[in-house]
Amino acid sequence: MTSLDPTASPGRWDTVHALLTSLDAQIESLYTDRGIRGVRPRFAYPLIRLAHTGPLTIRELAGSLGRSHSAMSQTLTAMRREGLVDSESGADARTRRVTLTERGRALIPFLEAEWRATEAAVAELDDEIPYALSAVVAELERALDRRPMRDRILAHLDEPPAAPASPVFPAEPPASSVPSTSPTLPTSPTSSVPSAPPTSPGAEVPGEPGP
Repeated sequence: MTSLDPTASPGRWDTVHALLTSLDAQIESLYTDRGIRGVRPRFAYPLIRLAHTGPLTIRELAGSLGRSHSAMSQTLTAMRREGLVDSESGADARTRRVTLTERGRALIPFLEAEWRATEAAVAELDDEIPYALSAVVAELERALDRRPMRDRILAHLDEPPAAPASPVFPAEPPASSVPSTSPTLPTSPTSSVPSAPPTSPGAEVPGEPGP
């Protein structure tokens, strides 16, 4: 490689990702302080929704939360591993619906209280800083409506030249179809080979000593 590593220098939004990771860790500490193990902050949203809607398919739950099907499926797999959700048969044998387990349902009162407390803390932060985060997000959304992020990336994308295509060699024919290169010797019928003349008693056989 001849280019410099573009990830070596911090990106402009690295601090945003680090901040969100830190906030999640602080919320999770509220769970562990109360002996709630294996529960991630991202579990609260689907758990609370299921408590109020009842069983839903993965697609229905993802749509109600504004999440992609694949992301919701991954989250539910982790939740199922922690014994928070289970699945049951839907309207037909091919449909499965996600439902809360006893452990998941028992956590709902605390998760709802934590959700409300977190929303209050966010509002407090918005009022405390010069530029409210909710206002910044709204401005970002308006800017991206004018020009999507994909278009902005393409305007700066310096694509490397395409690699040369590898030569394509014709496939070798199967061994059974390859003609033999060994010469075939012609065979003569045995009748064309002269037989040795009969010998009479006492006659000398060439190459053998006489009596």
